[in-house]
Amino acid sequence: MQYGAAAEQAWYMPAAVVSAAAEETAAERVERLASESAVVVFSVSSCCMCHAVKRLFCGMGVHPAVHELDLDPRGRDLERALACLLGGGSPEAAAAPVVPVVFIGGRLVGAMDRVMAAHINGSLVPLLKEAGALWL
Repeated sequence: MQYGAAAEQAWYMPAAVVSAAAEETAAERVERLASESAVVVFSVSSCCMCHAVKRLFCGMGVHPAVHELDLDPRGRDLERALACLLGGGSPEAAAAPVVPVVFIGGRLVGAMDRVMAAHINGSLVPLLKEAGALWL
């Protein structure tokens, strides 16, 4: 089996992708990750509220892209960027848990309280349909 120039390029391209990712700020990474799937949840694997929001979506037949911040080497930076997006950039707010944070259709919905409010008032399903995450 011959690989030729394509194999040489394949070895080269990931290095370029890795270096571009290293230059990406936490806020840019949050924005990029949030836009890659119809529903994106930023979570911490041991958080009960994160588990509840993931179960809510799965129970509705929606399977979100989940980014576990505690398993990501840059998770702390991402958590700070999420806190700024939620309006909690102050040091006092930094002590409060930020996760779960939900994006639907690339737009910030918010934390657990906003998701549950949208679910209760009936606006969550239309958001999910509009984003293409739910077809029924």
